[in-house]
Amino acid sequence: MRRTFRSRIWIAVLILVLIPIGLQTKSYEGPGELWVNNSLGGVLYVICWSLLASIFLPAAKPLRIALAVLIITCIIEFMQLWHPPFLESIRSTRMGATLLGNSFTWLDFPHYLLGSVIAYLLLYLISKSKG
Repeated sequence: MRRTFRSRIWIAVLILVLIPIGLQTKSYEGPGELWVNNSLGGVLYVICWSLLASIFLPAAKPLRIALAVLIITCIIEFMQLWHPPFLESIRSTRMGATLLGNSFTWLDFPHYLLGSVIAYLLLYLISKSKG
C-alpha cells in the first residue's frame, strides 16, 4: 500500500527524532549506561533504517521492509569479523564506526530483532492511519 504524504511526514519526523537519540546512546551516562551504550543504539539503528527505507520504497509492505533491514543489519554485524584495510579505514572514523560497527557480538542480534519488530509495528500503524 502506497504511503500518503502525511504518513511520509510522520516517518520523516520520527527519523529526525531518532537520529540524535541514537547518536547520544554512545555517550550516555546514567542508569542502564552499559545497555544504553552497547545495545539501545542497535534497536534505534534498525528502526531508523527501516523508516528511511519506507520513504524510498513507499509501496513496500512494512513486514518486507523490517525483514530486509534486519537481514542487512545482521550481514553488517557479521562483516565486523572481516578486517580488510579499506573497511578498517572506514571504521576508524566516527561515522564509519556508527554505520558499520567495529566489533562483532552475538548479543547485538536480539536488539536488531527488537528494532525490527518495533519498526514493523510503527510502519504498520502509520500505513493503517487515515490521511
